[in-house]
Amino acid sequence: MEISGLVSALLIGVVVGLLGHLVLPGRQHIGVLWTLVAGMAAALLGTLLASVLGVAHTRGIDWSECLIQIVLAALAVAGLSRALAGAERRP
Repeated sequence: MEISGLVSALLIGVVVGLLGHLVLPGRQHIGVLWTLVAGMAAALLGTLLASVLGVAHTRGIDWSECLIQIVLAALAVAGLSRALAGAERRP
């Protein structure tokens, strides 16, 4: 992965994190900062996974890569929300 790919994945991660937050039903127990962090991590992992699967380099917009990133972001937001909600309930 080149530096430009890394920077673009981080920038796209901000949008992906917000989209992942939006596709989840109900209220999530995490703030915007954690949503953005989850999105950036999901974007990086999604880019790597798309490269492994061979769908990262296509002409135009890589819709399959974007879908992978959004699904990973939704899973990350849901996992963080569940973990933080459980931590709030503990004495």
